[in-house]
Amino acid sequence: QVQLQESGPGLVKPSQTLSLTCRVSGGSITTNDYYWSWIRQPPGKGLEWIGYTRQSGNTYYSPSLKSRTSISKDTSKNQFTLQLGSVTPEDSAVYYCARRGSSSWAYDYWGQGTQVAVSA
Repeated sequence: QVQLQESGPGLVKPSQTLSLTCRVSGGSITTNDYYWSWIRQPPGKGLEWIGYTRQSGNTYYSPSLKSRTSISKDTSKNQFTLQLGSVTPEDSAVYYCARRGSSSWAYDYWGQGTQVAVSA
């Protein structure tokens, strides 16, 4: 059973960088068939896809967030990290990490989500 667990600060000040980590257990992020992704849900809004990383090191980001986003992975710790720079209160959301197979548009495993507030 694959499990994903997000961790990081629950409060970030405006203009700072938000950094979240997703630890994966029960499966390896070095498996080439998966997209290891970050997704968020602002209060009262729908899910917003942020980006993904793959075993190859390839990354792809939402065009609307690309200039401020970086996703990296640490295979020795079996985890991947989201960094979102120059945050504003509009970046306040529940942030999820999730896994999607390369042959599917559906995410088969999700973390429980972590609430992040951007406030002075």
